[in-house]
Amino acid sequence: MENNPTTAYDPSTDKKVTDSSKIMLMAFIIFSVTMMFGGLISAYLVSSIGQYWVHLTPPTALWISNALIVASSVTLFASLKAMKGGNVMRSKMLLIVTLALGVGFTVTQYSGWTSLAQIGSGFGTETNEDGLAAYSWNRINELIESEAVYGEDYDVRINGTPILFNAETGAFYAPNDPLMVRPITSDVVHRTNSSASYIWALILIHIFHLVLGIAYICVNLFRVSKGTINPEDTVRLKVLSIFWHFLGGLWLVLFLLLFIK
Repeated sequence: MENNPTTAYDPSTDKKVTDSSKIMLMAFIIFSVTMMFGGLISAYLVSSIGQYWVHLTPPTALWISNALIVASSVTLFASLKAMKGGNVMRSKMLLIVTLALGVGFTVTQYSGWTSLAQIGSGFGTETNEDGLAAYSWNRINELIESEAVYGEDYDVRINGTPILFNAETGAFYAPNDPLMVRPITSDVVHRTNSSASYIWALILIHIFHLVLGIAYICVNLFRVSKGTINPEDTVRLKVLSIFWHFLGGLWLVLFLLLFIK
């Protein structure tokens, strides 16, 4: 009697297993980044208590970038849906639109931060008391000397309450000093945005993931063109969608933290 050898089960050839592995890997990446962001945001919020912080009015370009990132998530969702429905050409076109919106998001981000930098906002360097160059966020002296209008373009807050500012003298006063008797300008200058390193880290992480996101869209656009992503195999497009939606949410949280809080 002839023996029929049995073939050992190889999970690497099981499409359901490999698809689940790809999704789980992306979920792990998102979890790790979320924990890192959560830690930095918590540290920033705790360390900023009792400190003066410059609150900026976001420029129009950054509001436009919000709309673009949300729109890109919608088109990417539609692209995945079209691919699952067998409409490869529609899926590809929507993916191209998503890429265009992502590039538009990048351009408006650059434009927005550039306009803020022109009034002394954003990151830069200044000389500390020891004569050494130090990184700073929203340099208060430059904001005062710029054409930015206090109360419209920016204000300085402590524990969420705006402090008072005399535009004629360039002096700051405590919120409970409506007659502006005792200036606190020196204290404000030395204690403003001392938690800026956390913001710096958050923005760098955001930029890094934005670059990865744009590159990932290009890779998947190539895969769609080559047929690697097709109606029977959409997991790569799904993984991209998960990452891009997460990236958009990450920016919106950062926007709320920097401009709305």
